[in-house]
Amino acid sequence: MKIVCSKSVLVTSVNTVMKAVSNKTTLPILECILIEVNNKIKLTATDMELGIETFVDGTIVEEGKIAIDAKLFFEIIRKLPDSEIMIETNENYQAIIKCEKSKFTISGKSGDDFSLLPEVERNKKITISQFTMKEVIRQTIFSTVENESTKLMSGELFEIENKNLKVVSLDGHRISIRNVELKENHELTKVVVPGKTLNEVSKILDGGIEDMVDIYITNKHILFEFNETKVVSRLLEGEYYKINQMLTNDYETKININKKEFLDCIDRASLLIKESDKKPIIINICGSNIHLKIDSVIGSMNEELDIKKEGKDLIIGFNPKLLMDALRVIDDEEVSIYFINPKAPCYIKDDNESYRYVVLPVNISTSNV
Repeated sequence: MKIVCSKSVLVTSVNTVMKAVSNKTTLPILECILIEVNNKIKLTATDMELGIETFVDGTIVEEGKIAIDAKLFFEIIRKLPDSEIMIETNENYQAIIKCEKSKFTISGKSGDDFSLLPEVERNKKITISQFTMKEVIRQTIFSTVENESTKLMSGELFEIENKNLKVVSLDGHRISIRNVELKENHELTKVVVPGKTLNEVSKILDGGIEDMVDIYITNKHILFEFNETKVVSRLLEGEYYKINQMLTNDYETKININKKEFLDCIDRASLLIKESDKKPIIINICGSNIHLKIDSVIGSMNEELDIKKEGKDLIIGFNPKLLMDALRVIDDEEVSIYFINPKAPCYIKDDNESYRYVVLPVNISTSNV
């Protein structure tokens, strides 16, 4: 095998597939990137749960393939001069890397030992813009958990029906929902995609409105295909939580409030909370004002903001981080927040329900108020 690529193109491509390289494995081959040259230059990495494949622009002198330690290879090419890089292999599975006056020789492994990515049937497909996909992940991923005992909570539900894609995440304290309108009708499909996969997809996507991503779904795998890259992931097994039973449109109190002012106020209040000191922020909705109060061992804060209110006055407590996480990913200038009672979750949603964030309150005693 012998190829020539520009450093910038090679670094970008290697960095893309590196996201699927296993950090903890007893199989050395999973610590490698497969370089495969056959009409095109293709890079592949997999940890057996997530696999990424991308094509690289370059000159092919001789076809072949080799598996190379991913971290070492990336660090070498990253630190080479900004010039063209030549990579060739010999019969001993060694890779010779040359760039200007630099030359590295590193040991590789037979490409035949590398695990190929699973073939994903292309029967069920949805297409959305890369920008939308990236935004949907950003606006929901924070509600997932990294916990083996609650595996399904580490992923996100993708529910496709008719012309709608609903993406849901939850962690026991909150629910995040995004709805995206699709161009074509689709039959009902529900799968749970690992949060790790979505995080990596988000990092790779360029985010262009005009650039599209094709998503193919089977019973066991999901495939994201965009630009010259494929991301294949196993799906999480099991039936996702019945979130419709947790949702309601009933409310006793509704407020409209400037999002930035509300977020900034909660952010200031959180300065007085140590991580170990789980003090709630007390929200007192009264008339055309909302009063925010916090008391902790560090100090106290009281602040007042203007609102538009429908319904009853209310006093309720929240973990400030849960509110801030939701508010930070909402792009609207003004948000509508709905309350039922001090013990029930509040929910934040827009008129079209393109998003909905459900946040559980914290029990507060009368001494907190």
